Amino acid sequence: MTNTAEKILRDFDTIAVVGLSRDPAKAAHSVPAAMRDAGFRIIPVNPVAEPGSELLGQTVFRSLGEAAEAGRPIEVVNVFRPSPEAAAVTRDAVRVGAKAVWLQLGITSAEARELASRAGMLYVEDECMAVVRARLGIVKHAG
Repeated sequence: MTNTAEKILRDFDTIAVVGLSRDPAKAAHSVPAAMRDAGFRIIPVNPVAEPGSELLGQTVFRSLGEAAEAGRPIEVVNVFRPSPEAAAVTRDAVRVGAKAVWLQLGITSAEARELASRAGMLYVEDECMAVVRARLGIVKHAG
């Protein structure tokens, strides 16, 4: 899994975070913030967000489709939703042309794994993106 994780982190810059939280004490906020601080572009996706609201300095979209329609290219979909929701998020990721799906620590889904595989997408599950990025020392540079 580490080789796939490393490829995702090295090859892609833009991460749509499904389930990004407003609460800085939650991993669903601190992990995307750490990725942003390491130079990744974060697209917040939260289905209960107020229209026009912002998280981590970016407009929050209510779905991956809404982000794609707004012209935001999505390379990686980072999932902070319960395991039973992972397959639906992966279906959406396939629809918007994402290249990879990453389920955060504690999130697994055989169905999501199969969907990603059939779509030719890179796939990681049950790993913390920020921990893996830090361990590998990957930092993106603006511009």
